Amino acid sequence: MRRVSSASKAADRVFKVATGICASSPVLFLLAIGIIVIVQSIPTIHYMGWHFMSTIQWNMGSLYGSMIHKNGVSVPSGASYGALVFIVGTVASSVLALIIAIPVSILTAMILAYRVRGPIGFVLSILVEILAGIPSVVVGLWGILVLAPWVSHQFGPFLRSVFGFIPFLGGSTGSGYGLLTSGIVLAMMIVPIITATARDLFRQVPLLAREGGLGLGMTTWETVRYICLPFIKDGLVGAIALGWGRAMGETMAVLMVSGNAINILPHNIYSPISTMAAFIANQLDSAQTDATGMAVHALSEMALVLLVITLFTNLLARFLVNRTTRRRSVKAGANG
Repeated sequence: MRRVSSASKAADRVFKVATGICASSPVLFLLAIGIIVIVQSIPTIHYMGWHFMSTIQWNMGSLYGSMIHKNGVSVPSGASYGALVFIVGTVASSVLALIIAIPVSILTAMILAYRVRGPIGFVLSILVEILAGIPSVVVGLWGILVLAPWVSHQFGPFLRSVFGFIPFLGGSTGSGYGLLTSGIVLAMMIVPIITATARDLFRQVPLLAREGGLGLGMTTWETVRYICLPFIKDGLVGAIALGWGRAMGETMAVLMVSGNAINILPHNIYSPISTMAAFIANQLDSAQTDATGMAVHALSEMALVLLVITLFTNLLARFLVNRTTRRRSVKAGANG
């Protein structure tokens, strides 16, 4: 039997320590970020309480006037911090992006996995991955120069004329900077993420299962509907959750095309909005002029809310995947 040298034992110990540190680093980073935003949010939590989540008024108050004291904290006179507008903008724009991106991503992934072969398929796959790497500021600039005018003058009026009887799709189309434009921009940014993941999932479907469906007389759509999609739905839920998290956390592109609405909720799909991430980036410089620091604490609480929502969506996706996996195991045990 081969003897293990002292150098090999030392290398093995170093390897175990290094892998342990690397494996625990995501958890440590998440804990560090969470602790920091929680600590920074405490003054605003004392001042606003649950009203932070339920009011739409955001006002940093008189930064150069008198201060008031409430619940043990000092704030500028007239200050009020309400995040409801930004929570609604974040959720609405990301959900709209998913509505647009999911069918586009799945159909594109199906084509890349099953229909396009050889050099063309390789080139198209590379283009999808390149699209994921385009800087968000470039996408935002394209949104300003091309997408917003198109939504305002062509697409928005078309939607209003066809679907105007639906309350949220009627009304003025505005300048093009708003919820619809933000949703389209976000959809463009998450389509490559969902597509690349779904393409790899489709390729994992056993060839014999697909050919068996076609051999039984199924059409291509029926084969995908009844064989491929059920086989990959667990992974597809995870891919969609990943795209949703990216959409809610996107900053610069949304900041450039959202309209930066404050203190007003969207009344239709064309209304200006502002998301939590975009508002934090936009207001941080102004918040630092608050001598009490309460404006920065308020932005920290908004970051905490965004972090909680993102974690909740990912945990929900994981729960759905695990529940589906357990059901499959129970069925397999019963059939066995």
